[in-house]
Amino acid sequence: MVPAIASLWALCEAQLFATPSSERLFNLYSDRHPELDREEAPAIRRNNLKRYFAAYAAVPSVLLLAEAPGPWGCRFSGVPLTSEAQLLDPEFPLQGEASSAAPRPHHEYSARIYWRVMRPYFPRFFTWSAVPLHPHYPGAPLSIRTPTQQEVRSWLPFTAAIVEILSPERVIAVGRKAEFALQALGIPYTYVRHPSQGGARQFESGIRALFS
Repeated sequence: MVPAIASLWALCEAQLFATPSSERLFNLYSDRHPELDREEAPAIRRNNLKRYFAAYAAVPSVLLLAEAPGPWGCRFSGVPLTSEAQLLDPEFPLQGEASSAAPRPHHEYSARIYWRVMRPYFPRFFTWSAVPLHPHYPGAPLSIRTPTQQEVRSWLPFTAAIVEILSPERVIAVGRKAEFALQALGIPYTYVRHPSQGGARQFESGIRALFS
């Protein structure tokens, strides 16, 4: 890894991987669900994340900050806004392994839209989440909820460290919670609509305008 990316990995090892799950936040890098995950799932997801980091031969100039892992994407892949199915596709720019116990790898709508739009610009950008744990409702491990402002605040030091390490030329907030995080940190950013829940066209038009 290039030094800056290696620093990101060290940050994850020191802080993210050691964070315990709760009844509302699942740490996909350290924990597993006995019915949903393979036995070695946390190690697989950490390795997928490491391979994602190692895909950068140079420090990317753009940081896209999303909101949080979704239940069919990063929750099982370990890579922000990326699904297991994408990592198993030999034509996809990133490679990895499935961590779920499902008979087929999971697909995610947002991940598909995200990479359809962003792929021409890879590896100029790096994607991360304002809350890197999966927010769900108690007792519903495959649900998704919007992270609370307090949850976003608790990860502000981590987000600030990501920005400091990468020193990107441009920061893009993908969704309102990402925007909230960057506003709280006083980091200049440009907002684009999250691709989920009917936002695909607005996301695409916003990204095309910024990368043109």
